[in-house]
Amino acid sequence: MHRTISMLFLGLLGAGVAGSSLGCSSTGIAVREAFGQAKREQLVDRVQDARDEQEEAKEQFATTLEEFKALTGFEGGDLEATYSRLSRELGRSEDQAGDVRAKIRSVERVGDALFREWTSELDAYESDTLRRASEDQLRATERRYSELVGAMHRAEDTMEPVLSAFRDQVLFLKHNLNAQAIASLETSVGELESDIERLINEMEASIAEANAFIDAMDS
Repeated sequence: MHRTISMLFLGLLGAGVAGSSLGCSSTGIAVREAFGQAKREQLVDRVQDARDEQEEAKEQFATTLEEFKALTGFEGGDLEATYSRLSRELGRSEDQAGDVRAKIRSVERVGDALFREWTSELDAYESDTLRRASEDQLRATERRYSELVGAMHRAEDTMEPVLSAFRDQVLFLKHNLNAQAIASLETSVGELESDIERLINEMEASIAEANAFIDAMDS
């Protein structure tokens, strides 16, 4: 039994190595399915991961904003150390944004695989009644999934403008570590606060959609 599972795993892995990156992704899904995790369960897991990543990103962006606000109130001390701390927070925000994007792509890969399989298997039904019931369930799940992915992308789209503004300010400070440069931040912090508020709102809307989708899939 263990030998059979191992051979199956190696066969699937070999197919993934020979294929494209998309093929590798499909192989990963297939391997998990071979070990008993259905695509439906994988999708719920990926949605949970994406939701948790968005929670962390929301907190990280807020932390970076607080570092900017603290810098505008700078009243003396080590400017270089203050700049370094701000630069680190920017880096963490960029990393977190990258993780969010990766988790969303992961949700989409499993979702696409699930709905392709579900659609193709409708023709396997002998019973028209069961086929129609399954198709109705498929369409309802697709609608919920579409709303979820739309919310995730809206949240994702709000990250880059904030990151761009953060990068500009950090780069400016890198070359102008003086009181005048610090004072110039005050005019942009208000805009950053507004952008962060919008980002957090979109993240929370996406997280709510994820929770609703998970509840619907588990019911």
